[in-house]
Amino acid sequence: MRDNSLTFSLPRWRFTRWLAYAGPDVPRDIRVALIGSLYGTLPIFLGGVVNTITVAALIAYHIPKPSMLVWLALEITICIARLTVLLVAHRAAARKRRTPTDINLILSLAWAASLGLGTYVSITSGDWVAATLACLSSAAMIGGTCFRNFAAPRLTALMITLTLGPCCLGAAVAGEPILLITFLQIPCYVLTMTIAAFKLNRMMVTTMRAERENGFRAHHDALTGLSNRSGLAAAMEAMQAIRSGPIGLLYIDLDGFKAVNDTHGHAIGDELLRIVGERLRAEAGRGILAARIGGDEFVVLCEDRSRSELIALAERLIARISEPYSIADVGPAQVGASIGIAQSPEHGDDLASLLQAADRALYRSKSMGKGHCSLAARKVRDGEDDVHAADQLSA
Repeated sequence: MRDNSLTFSLPRWRFTRWLAYAGPDVPRDIRVALIGSLYGTLPIFLGGVVNTITVAALIAYHIPKPSMLVWLALEITICIARLTVLLVAHRAAARKRRTPTDINLILSLAWAASLGLGTYVSITSGDWVAATLACLSSAAMIGGTCFRNFAAPRLTALMITLTLGPCCLGAAVAGEPILLITFLQIPCYVLTMTIAAFKLNRMMVTTMRAERENGFRAHHDALTGLSNRSGLAAAMEAMQAIRSGPIGLLYIDLDGFKAVNDTHGHAIGDELLRIVGERLRAEAGRGILAARIGGDEFVVLCEDRSRSELIALAERLIARISEPYSIADVGPAQVGASIGIAQSPEHGDDLASLLQAADRALYRSKSMGKGHCSLAARKVRDGEDDVHAADQLSA
């Protein structure tokens, strides 16, 4: 399920939303992944289709009554409809379009009801060969239903009930008192399989939550919640894969942070860094990623910004970061920021090159005093920068 690269739509109808309910406070991305598992794979689907249609066809051949032929026709119709929806859904998901999830869920219930109908007419036919074959087929499908659809335990419970419930009705009218034991067996079986489906669902959601949190921690700074170096590298790769313009990198170093940290302690320093992260996140718009790469050093990565736009963004960030900080038990605190700016492809096409160029520009900003930004100089040949006044800008 987690390896499925396709994204299937969440259900929209009230009833199907209820069917697919995965538990309280389940994040959207996990619910989407769970929905994807309900579509299964084509080989699994075809295995169930072959089984149910073959059994229905054999019983209809063995007992060519109208009820058996109707059941066979219903099985074929539902299976064709499910196959069509499955193919349409995979094609729509591959094209990033809405998928027919509501219809898929309803057809799953229809398929379960058709199995139950076949079991009922087979039991009431009085032919125990047909009854045995139908009951074995239903029981086999129930196992797959439970362990394949536990992403939606309510759907699983209803499918099991629709498949096995008619056995009780068939036993009641079959005229064989011994079959009344199904009124004890089947409810217990439905209950235990339903409980198993709910437990499997909770285990999977818990596992997916843990994987989600571990993935977040691997790419984000624990203190500020911004991206870390790994997240920055991943964002750079993603931008390079789809970019239509240059990538800009702003290397930010806080001015005066050491004094605050030394005077008030690391706890206050950490709180100040957290607030700086919030301010950077607030300033980051579409196509902008903020990261903390260590200590009091931050990076902002931008897509499709001109040199003048990068300079304007740097000036806004310096002004925002330089605003007073109100921290409990300390009162107002003050830090500033110096920024070095680099841009691809002028200063390199990879993250390491851009960081190196922006770091050199940051060093020039620092040399001019606090609260300045500087644009990395153009390379005229390997290992040499053409430094000129236009590349040094005061905020």
